[in-house]
Amino acid sequence: MLIHALCDYYDILAKEGKVLPEGYSSVKIHYLISLTEDGKMDGIIDHQDTVQVPSGKKLKEKKVPKDLQMPKRTEKSGIEANIAEHRSLYIFGLNLDKDILTPDDRTNKAKKSHQAFVEANLGFIEGLHTPLIDAFRSFLLNWKPEDETENPWLLGLGKDYGKSGYAFCLSGHPECLLHEEKKFKEKWEQWYQDKKAKEKDSHIAQDAISGEQTSIARIHNKIKGVYGGLATGSVLVGFNNPSENSYGNEQSYNSNISETAMNKYTEALNYLLSNDRHKVLIDDMTVVFWAMDTGEACENLLMDILFGQSDKMKAEQTERMLAKLFQDAGKGTVGGERLTLDGIDENVDFYMMGLKPNSSRLSLKFLVRKKYADILWNIARFQNDLQMGKEFHSVSIMRIKRELLSQKSKNEKVNPALLSSLMESMINGTRLPVSLLENVLRRVKADLGDQKVNAVRAGIIKAWINRASKKEELKVALDRENYRPAYLCGRLFAVLEKIQQEASGNSLNRTIKDGYFASASARPSMVFPKLIRLSQYHLNKVKSPVYFNKLTGEIIGHLDGGFPDTLFLKEQGEFVVGYYQQYQSFFEKKNKEEDKNGSEQPV
Repeated sequence: MLIHALCDYYDILAKEGKVLPEGYSSVKIHYLISLTEDGKMDGIIDHQDTVQVPSGKKLKEKKVPKDLQMPKRTEKSGIEANIAEHRSLYIFGLNLDKDILTPDDRTNKAKKSHQAFVEANLGFIEGLHTPLIDAFRSFLLNWKPEDETENPWLLGLGKDYGKSGYAFCLSGHPECLLHEEKKFKEKWEQWYQDKKAKEKDSHIAQDAISGEQTSIARIHNKIKGVYGGLATGSVLVGFNNPSENSYGNEQSYNSNISETAMNKYTEALNYLLSNDRHKVLIDDMTVVFWAMDTGEACENLLMDILFGQSDKMKAEQTERMLAKLFQDAGKGTVGGERLTLDGIDENVDFYMMGLKPNSSRLSLKFLVRKKYADILWNIARFQNDLQMGKEFHSVSIMRIKRELLSQKSKNEKVNPALLSSLMESMINGTRLPVSLLENVLRRVKADLGDQKVNAVRAGIIKAWINRASKKEELKVALDRENYRPAYLCGRLFAVLEKIQQEASGNSLNRTIKDGYFASASARPSMVFPKLIRLSQYHLNKVKSPVYFNKLTGEIIGHLDGGFPDTLFLKEQGEFVVGYYQQYQSFFEKKNKEEDKNGSEQPV
């Protein structure tokens, strides 16, 4: 499904001219090598753009290389030259070691690379003549690395020498580049097609994507832009071990993916990974998503509601769409005229996947395909499940991730398996993973202060319980008719903490929440009798002892006079939600009549 979808997406991109034509690669070029007509180098020209990037509260200038369309680059790890080479070691045959240029190294790699570059390019330009091509030919014939160790232009590049990309131009004409010469391009395109024709006879089989009898790709192009992957790229499809061979096929002949399909899916995936509107990083996992159309309205909206990242949509448009979307979640209607009017086709196929590098290969952590309206509907439902309190607040996946981590740790990461399962649950509208509840409860018990139990953590727990039960066991606000023992115990703990705070004039740095919350949520019968005895000493110091006595008695009464011996995982979640909702209710403003009459009613 994935490869087929990427091939289809390539066809969409190709119609818009958003992907490279076959036989070309996008190469980052930092500098131009200026050649005189007799092939001598007379300078190095900076070919980078200057852009403004944020630096703290200010903007600073930064140089970025230009992406140029050059003849397809080799992806082999050994020594193999490109036509119109861009790598310094191949072009100049020199290593930069401690600010010293030298053609010598232990393996003669510099010498071998330069020789490969000269031989490949001399053969390629044979019979071609333009002033720039002739200058390039003279450069190939006359450049001697051993005579250029003091070259001022190369030494002037400093550390940029070895990590920069280069292209050739004619002196005085930086706009005329070698690889863009008409004769050069025509020769390259013919040469590339001839090479493909020779390779077609190597392995003919039925293409798994198109079903046609055609040439099967032996090695697949590398994918770049996945966080943590190799700088040279990683393969999505690859076979190296003999145990992976089938019916005598070796390497990627086992996949039965044609050369054409291989080029399409790799080009499409590399395009997506090069565009920040189609990917987001969640810890070590790169999440990629796209709609089967040429616009980015779907992606922009998803970036905002799911990841909290949107820079292209107008703020008012985003807010309007979100408000209506979440309102519709309770009605079962997402899509239709509203989405169409906002430039979004609710019936377009939408894909989302998670990628993680594994050595030189990519691991597919999850893959989702749905109609866009279905995805919006499921996200809206999830957001509604997360809500705590009367006012709506959207919660991004990034905020959820933060709540699963220690506030003190800078290096702690969420298990990628948990993130993958969470993403799939949100998009598909299915039950949330058990590990999500486990992680939230672990953080609630371990953390201190206000971060221990907040609206997001309580909302995550509520969402997990309601989805697991397939009904609304827990509501968005305090539920006085919820008589489940775990929920009541949580409410009671909040009351006892409030009594302690009121008695001390809210001057305590540490409350019973910091010392007893974890044990009370797991073994109520062992903890609550002690906490109730302690509360009796505090009641004499509060302003409304009658109110707190009545509220405490009401809650204990529904427990039938006894506390549970043990609360299991789901019940511990109920405890947390009960605690949070009861504690938040203390901050609700009482109506004027109650204030006037001095009424002391349980809240």
